[in-house]
Amino acid sequence: MTQIVNVHEAKTHFSHFLDRAHAGEEIILAKAGKPYARLVPLAPPEPKKPRVPGSWPYVVPDSFFDPLPEEELAAWEGR
Repeated sequence: MTQIVNVHEAKTHFSHFLDRAHAGEEIILAKAGKPYARLVPLAPPEPKKPRVPGSWPYVVPDSFFDPLPEEELAAWEGR
């Protein structure tokens, strides 16, 4: 069932119309007697998939574990 409501009434009773839309009803908001917007419920969110450790395909490059060059190591150590 769809109900047409003017903007002033919608502002005055917004929580009421929000609850009705959440319950599945479609509310048409009218401005100067002309349909202007529609208040409808959102689709329920999809359930989250469980996280699986190790499922990310990223591979750390071998160079990540190489020792730092002497100049960079000295800069980090304040030498």
